[in-house]
Amino acid sequence: MKLKIQSRGLRSEMSPRALEKWNPAIQAAVENTSDTITIYGVIGEDWYGEGVTLKRIDAALRAIGERDVTVYINSPGGDMFEGIAIYNRLREHSHKVTTKVLGMAASAASVIYLAGEERQVASSAFLMIHNCWTFLAGNRHYLRDVAGDMEEFDAAMADLYAETSGQPVESMAEMMDDETFIRGKRAVELGLATGLLSADEITERTTSESSQNNALKAMDIALAKAGLPRSQRRELFANFKSGMPSAAGGATQNAGPTDKPRAVDEEAIPYGFAASIAKSLVQI
Repeated sequence: MKLKIQSRGLRSEMSPRALEKWNPAIQAAVENTSDTITIYGVIGEDWYGEGVTLKRIDAALRAIGERDVTVYINSPGGDMFEGIAIYNRLREHSHKVTTKVLGMAASAASVIYLAGEERQVASSAFLMIHNCWTFLAGNRHYLRDVAGDMEEFDAAMADLYAETSGQPVESMAEMMDDETFIRGKRAVELGLATGLLSADEITERTTSESSQNNALKAMDIALAKAGLPRSQRRELFANFKSGMPSAAGGATQNAGPTDKPRAVDEEAIPYGFAASIAKSLVQI
């Protein structure tokens, strides 16, 4: 199944609930870099404007060449449209693709996971499926149009989960409505996974980078729950990284005048306020 959907310039959002439960320190114990791809983090642009993108996956597949490939996943999700593009690219690979969930494959990452001919998941790991999220603004006509589009996006996802698992599409749609976490053994029972991943393939790496990711994750959760779109959260994080003394401002998503989000300025969310959130969350 090759997924094609139109987005009207929308950007999908991670579920704050999935982000909150994600542990970025979980990784593969051993990685053969010559024929593996790691998806550790946000799908699409992440806090610093990097993240797991189609461009990166495409480059990795070109480097691997005409060989089988293993994809390790520990991701809270992200941009659904980027996830669909990566899913399609993996499905087009000429050799066998095996996907393995080490910690979590939520939202867009769960779509990527389904690209594997063989799909393994740790018994302690989770898939998480839900309906598409987005932040937007516009008049009632635009909002109705977008709601209709999002219904189609959700239906496409439900079809994919059902086609892969053999479950009724109505059951998968209901699980998406409920924003469902699916443990490893249950994923096998449902047919979403083809087998369980051995525990000795997983490790938890505690490094300064993973500690920083945990702090950024905590801040991202707080700002997401406050309703700040991911593009604007990303600008704040980039400013922290570069040491700029002012908040992000003026930038908007690529959208028409009816759905343009309010730009972040120092009155809306001052740098000092965002920094104080980060400081307090790091201490939790």
